[in-house]
Amino acid sequence: MALHGLTQITLGVPNVESTADYYEDFGLERIRASAPGGVDFATTDGGVQLHLVPSGRRRLIELHVGAQDPDDLARIASSLGGLGVETEVGAGSVSAYDAGTEIRVVVEIAEPISQPDTPAPSYNSPGHVVRCNERAPGILREEPVRPRRLGHVVVGSTDQEASQRFFAEGLGFKISDTVPGLAAFMRCSTDHHNVLIQQTPVAFLHHTSWQLNDIDEIGRGATAMLEKDPSRHVWGLGRHHVGSNFFWYLKDPAGNFSEYYSDLDCIVDDELWSPGAWEGPRGLYSWGPPPPPSFLAPDDLAELMAGAHSKN
Repeated sequence: MALHGLTQITLGVPNVESTADYYEDFGLERIRASAPGGVDFATTDGGVQLHLVPSGRRRLIELHVGAQDPDDLARIASSLGGLGVETEVGAGSVSAYDAGTEIRVVVEIAEPISQPDTPAPSYNSPGHVVRCNERAPGILREEPVRPRRLGHVVVGSTDQEASQRFFAEGLGFKISDTVPGLAAFMRCSTDHHNVLIQQTPVAFLHHTSWQLNDIDEIGRGATAMLEKDPSRHVWGLGRHHVGSNFFWYLKDPAGNFSEYYSDLDCIVDDELWSPGAWEGPRGLYSWGPPPPPSFLAPDDLAELMAGAHSKN
């Protein structure tokens, strides 16, 4: 695959400082900002992956995708042009705006994120004892939880079909699974999905998702976040069906959901993966508490729609 993953995002919020405090609690490393009035954050493996900047409303402004060489950029510019999408070609990058999601996507030459191998936890199971005479390592951890990298974003589009064409036919993302007529899970790496685009009445960011080592880290991270502010809880702990990952969703002060995840499906051979079409609750999760109404339709959806109408 010519593309190799998400490199960074720019998130606009009305309340930069309180939102920045949230993401610092979430485990991202706050570093010097690269934009006036903004705050930058790094993951342990991916470097700077989140830019927070001031905005009149919460929104995903830019999404950066890593590519391997200049030939990939030329191919993308040509493909987007074939869709009638204007592109800007720079030194080592090509960018374009998707009207349905209101996101500028920047594809740039970048080194793939290198992740040190992390041994799987030692779980005992019936008839298979692998951890003897010692406590489980997961309960002995005391260090703060730190996300390893940005995994994916989920965004709403007012024209899901056009946005799907933008990402798949224009940028070269591959379709992993779909919810017919509603959403598409798409990948630009071996992850099951790096972008999920769903049909919505207004363009908005539903959530960002951040990789942790295992389910114990998800539990530890969410517990620490909720001990500081219980109102941050959205949905979890559970396991998705599409993508298979464990999850726990929290909410930042601007209204964006952020997900801790681990154990996501990986697709290393496209020929061995058959995209599925999923409907109903089974497509959303296999086990865990049912999703709250605010997860399916965020509490500020009407406000976002009113703001969108006021622009027109």
